[in-house]
Amino acid sequence: MYHAMVAREVDGKITLAPEKIDAAELGTGGVLIRVQYSSVNYKDGLAITPGGGAVSSYPLVPGIDLAGEVVESDDERFRPGDPVLAHGYGIGISQHGGFAEHARVPADWVVPLRYLTPRQAVGIGTAGFTAALSVRALQAGGVEPTSGPILVTGASGGVGSISVDILVRLGYDVVASTGKPEAADLLARLGAEVVGRVPEDATELKRPLGREQWAGAIDCVGGQTLAWVLSTVQHGGVVAASGLTGGPGLPTTVLPFILRGVTLVGIDSVQVDIATRRRLWHDLETDLGPEYLDDLVREVAVRDVQGTIGTVLRGEATGRTVVRVADGF
Repeated sequence: MYHAMVAREVDGKITLAPEKIDAAELGTGGVLIRVQYSSVNYKDGLAITPGGGAVSSYPLVPGIDLAGEVVESDDERFRPGDPVLAHGYGIGISQHGGFAEHARVPADWVVPLRYLTPRQAVGIGTAGFTAALSVRALQAGGVEPTSGPILVTGASGGVGSISVDILVRLGYDVVASTGKPEAADLLARLGAEVVGRVPEDATELKRPLGREQWAGAIDCVGGQTLAWVLSTVQHGGVVAASGLTGGPGLPTTVLPFILRGVTLVGIDSVQVDIATRRRLWHDLETDLGPEYLDDLVREVAVRDVQGTIGTVLRGEATGRTVVRVADGF
């Protein structure tokens, strides 16, 4: 038996509560991991929201990020005691995730950790991995530190704040947009120029093309914000989009693309192939890792995770929340 936070659907409502689960439910094969840490992501919130659309069936252990040590493995690449990380694919969505003392996943979903501790790894987690994918998309599009300023929208969230940290570390001039005045000091400490929500003037939303301002952008908001960002990117600029807190719609025109050659790159962190995933995590453990990770991370025990999930769903969270699973029940 092991402890887990289990989401169950009862009479149209979803509950999340600690339970003891028979280890046999995890099945056999793959890599059995003793989970030490998980984290809180927006998708974890959707997993316990009726009609959230992330989960097809319950009961389920949420937690799309998990890190700890190998207990057993049928793959010779992983040995008992090895520190590892797993995220993406179906973890915490279609199969039990990280809010539990143990998790079993296919070996081809597992990332070995060499320099990061499990806590540091989930501090970066899916959000930081998405940020790193976004930064790489800008680089692949030819956007360099000398190209001009980079805008990051939704900069106080997990993806946004780590994007700011990585970009500044790489030498980019970063403008961080946030609607949370209380996050301004943190973002400034990371090295960004901080502005409020963009655009400040709602009439700018009606312009198919605005003044060219950004060599590139990492957009974590979507909706009208992304439309405005596209209209203000410089000729040949690149926008990496990963969020939809501003809505899934995109009220724009083709003009940024056919008159300014703007490239819009969609960022999906879930189905990235394992070879690419491991390479990028190697980069995150070395030259691409956020410099101020400790400033971006707070910790909660897994038994208290529901309150934190609510904060994320309401858009009130700043930075990253690490979930302590070991000794957290």
